[in-house]
Amino acid sequence: MEIEIREKIREFITENINDPDAPGVFNDDENIFKMGLVNSLFAMKLLNYVESEFKVEVTYDDMEIENFTTVNNILNFVREKRL
Repeated sequence: MEIEIREKIREFITENINDPDAPGVFNDDENIFKMGLVNSLFAMKLLNYVESEFKVEVTYDDMEIENFTTVNNILNFVREKRL
């Protein structure tokens, strides 16, 4: 199950990379915002995706950017919300 969630997150990020010259490969611990792969507008799109795809509610208190900067952070967030 976690592998499927991880792959869906990676696919979503990859499909939304803004810069065609950006590196196509990133590891699950790399900060996608600091790498410049995505911009701040992507953050809202990502929040909506996480809520709809994984059936979790992102509350105001959850909206710390650190929860969404890496594939692993997003995976951990989804895992915690589903408990």
